[in-house]
Amino acid sequence: MEIIVEMDVACTLRDGTTLYANVYRPSSVEKYPVLLTRLPYNKNLPDFPHRYIDPLRLARSGYVIIIQDVRGRFASEGDFKPFVQEAEDGYDTVEWAAALPYSNGRVGMFGLSYYGFTQLYAAVLQPPSLKAIFPVMTGSNLQEGLAYRGGAFELGLVETWMLDSIAADYLNRIKENHHHLETIHHDLNHIFEWHKYKPVKEWPPLWKYPSIGHLFNKLADPEDSIHMEADITNELKNIDVSSYHIAGWYDCFLGSTLTNYQEMKKSGEVDQKLMIGPWGHGDFNAVIGDRFFGSHCSGSSLDLTGLHLNWFDRWLKGHSPETNEDKPVHIFVMGINDWRAEEEWPLKRAQYVPYYLQRPGSFSIEKGKLSTKKSESIGTDSFIFDPEHPVPTQGGGTLFYQGMNMGPKDQRGVSDRDDVLVYTTEPLSNPLEVTGPIKVELIVSSDVTHTDFTATLVDVLPDGTSYNLADGMARLEGLRNEPTRIVIDLWATSNVFLEGHTIGLHITSSNFPRYDVNPNTGKSTFDSWETKKAHQKVYYGPIHESCVYLPIIPNRVI
Repeated sequence: MEIIVEMDVACTLRDGTTLYANVYRPSSVEKYPVLLTRLPYNKNLPDFPHRYIDPLRLARSGYVIIIQDVRGRFASEGDFKPFVQEAEDGYDTVEWAAALPYSNGRVGMFGLSYYGFTQLYAAVLQPPSLKAIFPVMTGSNLQEGLAYRGGAFELGLVETWMLDSIAADYLNRIKENHHHLETIHHDLNHIFEWHKYKPVKEWPPLWKYPSIGHLFNKLADPEDSIHMEADITNELKNIDVSSYHIAGWYDCFLGSTLTNYQEMKKSGEVDQKLMIGPWGHGDFNAVIGDRFFGSHCSGSSLDLTGLHLNWFDRWLKGHSPETNEDKPVHIFVMGINDWRAEEEWPLKRAQYVPYYLQRPGSFSIEKGKLSTKKSESIGTDSFIFDPEHPVPTQGGGTLFYQGMNMGPKDQRGVSDRDDVLVYTTEPLSNPLEVTGPIKVELIVSSDVTHTDFTATLVDVLPDGTSYNLADGMARLEGLRNEPTRIVIDLWATSNVFLEGHTIGLHITSSNFPRYDVNPNTGKSTFDSWETKKAHQKVYYGPIHESCVYLPIIPNRVI
């Protein structure tokens, strides 16, 4: 099929602002459904608009593909106000696309990360022509996974995103500094050194240009109105658009994507599907971090473009779904490295079993013990948290420059530190599957009132190699030198701990530069550089039942 490509097609919004898009469409005189994506990263760069799917293949399959620069970015007019502008602009663009002479009036949306936000914001306003969406690795607010997590600032993510993805075009448009591109590239080459700079509100790579510095500080300030205006989590249940969600076990938006799916399921009016693979943000390769999960988990093996076609053929063309679409949830189970279809998420058959922190068992002198049996004796473990020497980020759902330090990484360099508490089960005599949400409940105290606690679930191999599976952060206020109950949300995972492996849990108080370091002073490194050491305690025993709740899948067959 011959495809016509039109560049810079104008879309005029309700306030007179014009946005521009590239259009790929069949040359036939027939009318076709539209697949729309809206992004802030330049519609002309194939690495951003195309990413993990092929728009030309979509067009050859009988769709009009529209890739649009959002307001205030690249070809489009207006001022860029991230996230908060995308609801009305998205609504207007959907209805504009439906009225194009080569459109049949039915519109779907697709895209990853910010392109996923643009789908959900548009869907909240329910444009009549929007029939299906395909949001991938995305969120619905800025407080859990984008700018913040558990109250801590996502330092590495936000600084990287602003400097690498937003700053250059923002400065091009306002002509604030003619030499900014050279300076930005220089700072990106040294970004891991720049992550250490405090106070964050004066971060030099962006405050060399006050206009972009102000935008950065709006995202970094949880009290700024942008956080309230961009939060649509409570409105997700009212979206009546069929949606296919894709998440990654090591994606920075894992928790948000799962929330999106679960909340949108509540509408009960339309189809919702979910796929979770062993991926990091925008990375669908079979190798992530230090692990290889098998070629069958890669985006090319799964044919993600074909998956999109199946979904949109169903909702925009009325085709019957294929057999593999019958069950709504598809998850990749790590450890055995295989896909499995499920009826729901979370799995109803999961049994949430507490694994209690205990004194060291006979199998280990240095490590604490994890056991399904409650400890008969009372105990405490302690460490000193020095904000000037934080625990370094070692993998996880990161979003650092060029995807560095993402995914499962060997934790031995971290777990050997004096400020990391390590708890493990005894080696397993039989495989054990953990699939579902994970929470850590701790009884802690500190000699400071404001501090952090972090937790990481790990799979420890017989040779001692340990891979992170899930982690979480809790920023705390009002602590005293007395036991206090806290909960740390690790989001979720799916992993079979094989025979001979052990289940591990690491507890500490920092994860830098993924998160900003808590200075333990009652202030933050956003506006302060002073720090103090904190003496942290974790309690366990029959009175203080610190534990991790693991969703165990009973009677699984390997």
